[in-house]
Amino acid sequence: MYNNIIYKIDYLIKTNEHWETISFYINAQLNNKTQVISYQNDGRGNWVTDGGQIAEEFSGCFDVDISLTPFTNTLPINRLRLPEKKEKIIKVFYVDILGQEIKAVHQKYTRLSKTDYKYENIPNDFEATISVDEAGLVIKYPQLFKREFVIG
Repeated sequence: MYNNIIYKIDYLIKTNEHWETISFYINAQLNNKTQVISYQNDGRGNWVTDGGQIAEEFSGCFDVDISLTPFTNTLPINRLRLPEKKEKIIKVFYVDILGQEIKAVHQKYTRLSKTDYKYENIPNDFEATISVDEAGLVIKYPQLFKREFVIG
């Protein structure tokens, strides 16, 4: 629960071997309302709805960022393969589940070290230092997520 909203999200993201998102499917439940979001990418940054309509506002986006999950930060981190101390601004297909908003946004990733990245929204209204493991999977996203293992 968040701000008196009961939610559940299931998602499936398919990528190619370069970590570019080629399709995603989201089934989000907010209180008693269900929303299904599904898009496919043609590999050139053009997104198409399940109904076959081209979503021109997302042209040039190779990554999807779904709120409520740190996993989608793994996608550009692995796709960009930035050297240390290098940065890159990218255009991203952003899905705000709780805000019920879908839009293209710009984000900046800066590789600080072998395991740490600075993540920023552009214009800069949010930033965080994200830690990843050797596979590039997010293990710590301060104040939002922390990966934990449960044995047993």
